Amino acid sequence: MEVLVQALQWVLAVPVVFGSAFALLTVPVAWLFRRRRSIPLAPEACSPVSLLKPVCGQEKRLEENLRSCCEQDHPDFQVVFSVQHKEDSTLPLLYRLQAEYGPARVAIAIAERAPMPNGKIHNLVGAMPAVRHEQIVISDSDIEIPPSYLRRITAPLRDPGVGYVCTPYKGVHAERWYERLELLSLHDYTTQVVFSWMTGASGFLLGGSVAFRRSELDAIGGFEALQDYLVEDYEMGQRMTGLGLRPAFLPDLVETVIDLPDRHSWWRHMVYWDQNTRAARPLAFIATILIRSLPAALALAALRGFDAVGVTVLATALAIRWGTVALTARAFGDVEAMRNLGWLPLRDLAALGSWLTALRAREVEWRGLLFDLDPDGRLSPRDPAAVAVGTSEDPAFRGAP
Repeated sequence: MEVLVQALQWVLAVPVVFGSAFALLTVPVAWLFRRRRSIPLAPEACSPVSLLKPVCGQEKRLEENLRSCCEQDHPDFQVVFSVQHKEDSTLPLLYRLQAEYGPARVAIAIAERAPMPNGKIHNLVGAMPAVRHEQIVISDSDIEIPPSYLRRITAPLRDPGVGYVCTPYKGVHAERWYERLELLSLHDYTTQVVFSWMTGASGFLLGGSVAFRRSELDAIGGFEALQDYLVEDYEMGQRMTGLGLRPAFLPDLVETVIDLPDRHSWWRHMVYWDQNTRAARPLAFIATILIRSLPAALALAALRGFDAVGVTVLATALAIRWGTVALTARAFGDVEAMRNLGWLPLRDLAALGSWLTALRAREVEWRGLLFDLDPDGRLSPRDPAAVAVGTSEDPAFRGAP
């Protein structure tokens, strides 16, 4: 028994060491990334652009998010708000914004059509008939954008070799305890994405804030070709790079409003995030167990009865985790992540729980419906007859990466 305990301690030491080393490496990478300041184009150099904003139900700061789309300092752009049905509770607000800014600036698309497994893609397919321009930008409904956003995110598309442009996220307006945990999860996600980009470890497309050309969207089969994928943005990125195009990644973070009605929505979203990673990159998902330093350090300390060595290992892992998150948050200008560092140990333990749940889960709950997740990342409805447009306005899945 003693030999088994010692062996287990050595096993737990691996993620403590690897996780702490990875955390330390993210700090200089984050600061180098933010030093790559993007320069916005002058208005006369900007091409016309259509900004797509898929909407589903009421959410925190929705009017501010939508209004920020209409007040861009771009010389020629349109905003297309799309909903899934005529009963959507946001339509009065959308019509009010259209009346205020004019139909030339704001179009409203109601995507009443045959249902699709991926609700966001359903919205985007419905928006396309209203799109007037070759350049297209998608911004999720929970994202508030600065006035220079359209000029900045479309600037790299002047290079014909660039297929799509993304921006990372930071969470804002987290109020309840589980929203604070969600905000820290989003910070971790952004840190890992930035690390992957800067080191060339993997490719990606962040569908919540992305710019591309309509011609290349058509070349990969349009949004319709993505309708049954859980991680539709990853699939879109893979198909665009398959055309010989390269991505661009801006160092400007957009703000994602954290809006979760209860702790159950938070937990479902945590599992959903992990299922996204498992569906897109299963080996990378498994490998993340090697960087979960804090849960491993806690388990190792417990196995040692919280003796001097165990407590030292736990305290060191905790100090590195706190310190590196504080430094990456400062690099990203993520003020709220810095304010909520005290919640980080609980967030890390919860994240291990959601990882274990997603590891064995073979179904996805999305907007009140159950889907089987196929090995290729496609969604298969458990009950095809139950797949109906707009079955739920659950905000837990609006801004999922």
